[in-house]
Amino acid sequence: MSDTATITPTTSSPAKVKNTKLKPSFFATVKKYWIFYVMMLPAAALLFVNNYIPMAGVLIAFKNINYTKGILASPWIGFDNFKYLFSSDAAWVITRNTIGYNIVFIILNLVIAVAFAIMFNEMRSKFLSKFHQSTMFLPFFLSWVVVSYLVYAFLGVEHGYLNTVLLPKLGIDPIEWYSQPVYWLVILPIVSTWKGIGYYTVIYMAAIIGIDNEYYEAALIDGANKWQQIRSITLPLIAPVMITMTLLQIGRIFYADFGLFFQVTRNAGALYPSTQVIDTYVYQTFLSMGDIGMSSAAGLYQSVVGFVTVFLSNLIVRRFSKENALF
Repeated sequence: MSDTATITPTTSSPAKVKNTKLKPSFFATVKKYWIFYVMMLPAAALLFVNNYIPMAGVLIAFKNINYTKGILASPWIGFDNFKYLFSSDAAWVITRNTIGYNIVFIILNLVIAVAFAIMFNEMRSKFLSKFHQSTMFLPFFLSWVVVSYLVYAFLGVEHGYLNTVLLPKLGIDPIEWYSQPVYWLVILPIVSTWKGIGYYTVIYMAAIIGIDNEYYEAALIDGANKWQQIRSITLPLIAPVMITMTLLQIGRIFYADFGLFFQVTRNAGALYPSTQVIDTYVYQTFLSMGDIGMSSAAGLYQSVVGFVTVFLSNLIVRRFSKENALF
């Protein structure tokens, strides 16, 4: 008889017991975690009041508002407000400007912020790294009113730094910045990046700090230089954060920063061909014409297209990498 024996299962072995445990009911879950639901109530109430109740205002876009009758009693006019919006040249101009600027902003916020985050992470002096981060983050907390005065201090026709100091030294005549739309195609991205780049840099910096140092140690053993480490370790590991931040910005690609395009440009009419966006158009339409229906139609157009854009962008990301998609 051999030392080893093979044991074969028999039909008399006990059958597997199925897990018949029922899932807890909704009320049982609430009873168990009631304290968390209580903590969630203030935020849920704020979300409902601030985001969901105003959605009823989309009715205004399909009505000819009569202030004496009120919103509900005003007559329905269907898509007339949208027809008027798209029949004018303003629809193309504001759509082109809004999308064009936001695409530039998204690219700059991604490339420059990731570059600065990597540079700060590679700095030997942690004090200088923190100092530069804080310095870059400071403009993010400034209001657009303050920023508009800072920009005016540089671009003012009579007393601006460029016209009175820099341009004369270069032998260039003073430029009327607030009457030349072409210059603002460059000025606005510079101002927007200067103000917000610190916010994105801190986010990407936090993602880089979270990378395990063992990856870099293994790369050093293999003889990888800094650029190879960044290309093969840093960028791939922070790619989920980069995708998430980009998708969040794409979701607002039809929304323009009102302060940037209204305050910084000082609402100069001569600059409208290059600075008029959907947000400022909605404000100016209501302010000048008092047409709340037209303003609501432009706002609804902005919201619907923005939703479709982020949905399609997320669908594309999900097709290539499900774990990096937002939903």
